Amino acid sequence: MIKNNSDFLFLFDATNCNPNGDPDQENVPRMDNETKTLLVSDVRRKRDVRDFLVNKGYDIFVRTLNDTKVTMDDMFDEIMKKYNIKDDAPSKEKVDKIIDNMIDMRIFGSAMAVKGLKKTKKKGKKDDSDSSENEDNSGAYSFTGPVQITWGYSLHPVDIIRSNTIVTIMNDVNATFGKMYKVHYALVAHSGTVNKFAAAKTRMTENDKDIFSRALVQSMMNNLTHSKQGQQPLLYLEIVYNEDFDGYLGDLRRFIRTETLKENAVRSIDDLNVDFQELTSAVNDLKSKGYIKDIYIWKDQYTKKFENLPDARELDLLKPIIK
Repeated sequence: MIKNNSDFLFLFDATNCNPNGDPDQENVPRMDNETKTLLVSDVRRKRDVRDFLVNKGYDIFVRTLNDTKVTMDDMFDEIMKKYNIKDDAPSKEKVDKIIDNMIDMRIFGSAMAVKGLKKTKKKGKKDDSDSSENEDNSGAYSFTGPVQITWGYSLHPVDIIRSNTIVTIMNDVNATFGKMYKVHYALVAHSGTVNKFAAAKTRMTENDKDIFSRALVQSMMNNLTHSKQGQQPLLYLEIVYNEDFDGYLGDLRRFIRTETLKENAVRSIDDLNVDFQELTSAVNDLKSKGYIKDIYIWKDQYTKKFENLPDARELDLLKPIIK
């Protein structure tokens, strides 16, 4: 089981693509318009990981059934059938069995609505018990995910390609037309944590964490939709704290300094200097106090622009995930 808190940092770049469109804004890339900073939601990263692990044969709770969105209750019913659990209100042991087979529940956590704990309530009838007790005993199992990921943002101002190009969008009824929005270039960073206390409740293991970190990188490489072509994972850095240390260094992005080399025209990573000296200094400080157990790193071997990274053990996050 996971016995140590961790911080991690994930960097990727996006060239002439749309890392995370906003459906409320014609699928325009999510932006902080005041600072021209590109935004990428944590949900986008989790969806990539989940979709990839489904393709690798893992059981995932938060997903579609037959390419259709379903309610949590419907998904739970499907799981009950799969694991041959016939009663409406499974015991903790039976729920534990489901968790042991659902990798995303061990990593991200999920809420499972266990139906039928109070048959009379389900039918809209009252029973003799206190109403507040009924509410508290509604039968929902809730798991806080040990792995939490922040919204990502670009480490520099980003320009959107404002093109009049028209693309065909097909649906079940007819063919319509819409605009395709992309960014010229963005170097995007997500920060995240692994919490040992939440991991104990979902029984997340070191192997689960290894699967997650590899899926984080490999899922982006395998997201081959039109809008996502042009994304490339560049860096994964993880700080593992000592078992008796309950804190975190915090959002690791605050220690990164990025310098743009071309005024108002960042079009590739060659137009940026990215310096990790402040992060290395902070890591060395915590090391000197005995708070850090290990540091791990994976880098895209063709990217040479990251300066002054902390000393770390190398990871192979391209190693195939085999269930």
